[in-house]
Amino acid sequence: MPGLDQPLTVPQKIACAARILDAEGYALDVAGHITVVRDDAEDGSMWCTPYGLWWNEITASDILAIDADGEVLEGRWDVTPAVHIHTEMHRARPDAQVVIHNHPYYGSLLSTMHKLPDITDQQACMFDGDIALFGTYTGGVDDAAGGQHLADSVGSATAVILANHGVLIAGETTEQAVYRASNFERVCRLNYDAMQAGQAPVPVPPEQRPILKAAVNSHHMTVRYFWEGAVRRLLREAPEVLS
Repeated sequence: MPGLDQPLTVPQKIACAARILDAEGYALDVAGHITVVRDDAEDGSMWCTPYGLWWNEITASDILAIDADGEVLEGRWDVTPAVHIHTEMHRARPDAQVVIHNHPYYGSLLSTMHKLPDITDQQACMFDGDIALFGTYTGGVDDAAGGQHLADSVGSATAVILANHGVLIAGETTEQAVYRASNFERVCRLNYDAMQAGQAPVPVPPEQRPILKAAVNSHHMTVRYFWEGAVRRLLREAPEVLS
């Protein structure tokens, strides 16, 4: 069974995540950030992508360690001013060990319409019942109160359309969150392309969705196969990402 030649540290996984999603057109210049709660710490600290670097140039040594309030503990870069999107989501959601935010084109396009995508293909079933709209544009989320309001508003959603802004994805692991982010942008694109075609797509029957949702979210099969294939391709093209 194909796999990876070496285990990856969490900073290496985050750097790979940024590069993989950037290659899919998910990233917008210096916008966007990825955080992962540190398993080896009990203080709520987390790993975080740096502010000011594009996702396509991030390496593992660029990843920051920040505390539960967003202050830098380790690393040579600054943290994003929007870090409270992440600190408060992690604080409110034990299941959200990983949070990815950026402004991918099709997700952002739906955000300008304040529209959620419909569940119209089997990949979309991974989000059935788990998509939320944060429906009021409040500007940047630059303080803990704003981050808490966002976290309270979206409940247990794993994919969030931020009105007039972008997309937020939550996951239990880096691998799962990256797969969700990639798939959610595809779901948004399928929905928009259907609008352009002028024909309403037929939703997946609700009774068929639970088994598909479980299968597509499976860590041992679908998520793993996506992640390992994406990392293998990345390492062939940009092995320096692990440095």
